[in-house]
Amino acid sequence: MKKLHLLFFVFYFFMFKLSFAQWLQTGFPTGNGGVYSFTVSGTTLFAGCQNGVFLTNNYGTNWSPAGLQGDEVISFVFSGSTLFAGTAGHGIYSTTNNGISWIQVNNGLTNFVIRTLAISGTNIFAGTESGIFRSSNNGTSWIAVNSGLTNTYITSIAVSGSNIFAGTQGGVFYSTNNGASWTAVNNGLTNTLITALTFSGGSLFAGTQNGVFRTTNNGTNWTFIGLTGATFSALLDIPGTGLLAANNLGNVFLSTNNGSNWSNVSTGLPNMGIWCLALIPGADPIVFAGNDNSQVYRRLLTQMLSVKVISSIVPLQFNLSQNYPNPFNPNTKIQFALPKNVFLKLTIYDVLGREVETIVNENLKAGTYEINWDATNYPCGVYYYRLQTRDFVETKKMILLK
Repeated sequence: MKKLHLLFFVFYFFMFKLSFAQWLQTGFPTGNGGVYSFTVSGTTLFAGCQNGVFLTNNYGTNWSPAGLQGDEVISFVFSGSTLFAGTAGHGIYSTTNNGISWIQVNNGLTNFVIRTLAISGTNIFAGTESGIFRSSNNGTSWIAVNSGLTNTYITSIAVSGSNIFAGTQGGVFYSTNNGASWTAVNNGLTNTLITALTFSGGSLFAGTQNGVFRTTNNGTNWTFIGLTGATFSALLDIPGTGLLAANNLGNVFLSTNNGSNWSNVSTGLPNMGIWCLALIPGADPIVFAGNDNSQVYRRLLTQMLSVKVISSIVPLQFNLSQNYPNPFNPNTKIQFALPKNVFLKLTIYDVLGREVETIVNENLKAGTYEINWDATNYPCGVYYYRLQTRDFVETKKMILLK
């Protein structure tokens, strides 16, 4: 019996890993409208949708109602152990018991469509369709803090230390005094309908109605970094890895070099607008995406990782390094250097010369890169990896031991 249980566990784990090679639909209950917001506490994921709050404690396999059914929940934030939920018409609710009970905390609010919630120190900020409100007493009361805002339709708020940024339908505004005053910081923004803001790698990123922008100097200057032709309403920082951006066409893109390059990691997702992204960290981090159609999808972060930039210093020549560790089980890293911008292909072959997997197939800028190859789904043995560009080809051997 013990052997049977062990075999079942191994089979389940293998299928779990294999299925995450693309996005997999979770068990989120249908018929609850668009999924608009996520927040994470430990390994518990909360989802706000057109019909209240749901939560999962097993990575989306099962979901349970967590209150506010009948309310359209469009934003979340945790303040200590208190969870605040912003709705599309009934203001803000709070819970201290994971949604078993909620209380309405609207004292001082004059607009009850809460598009975004954020924490800065001991202050909570609520972005509404008619400005920003601040609470310094954990939601007991709210005051308007709109001085300097020339557009008060707030779509997003991002915080880094004492720097607070508000995205609006008319650009980005910046405050260093807890919202007492705001200054427009839109130089370089060619699209000022801001749909998302987030910090990643020391830079601030803005999703807009047409692509993504980045600033490295608190909004003094913005640079367009691509992804045109869609509205990007969901941005997610992956600490130590990079940034995810999702759009209204059902696409998710990943950048590991501060937005200089993007990889489309949308395999398995339907063509439905994505409103929110979330990450449950751990040994195998899992990313979640919520869309217009009452669906939540999940995928292992490691299955999305393409090429990681090791150095932007331009090397003198092409180079393909020996993988490490070698032998390996089941993950190994491969580094390569590019002296110029090229289109390259990095392919894995088995001992008979049959192509196993292409792990890079894209344009990359000059620099040094590293990619992880996960061989979980392949048998042990000798493999070869080949780097090929128009000007360079090299092949090396590696050994998978299990």
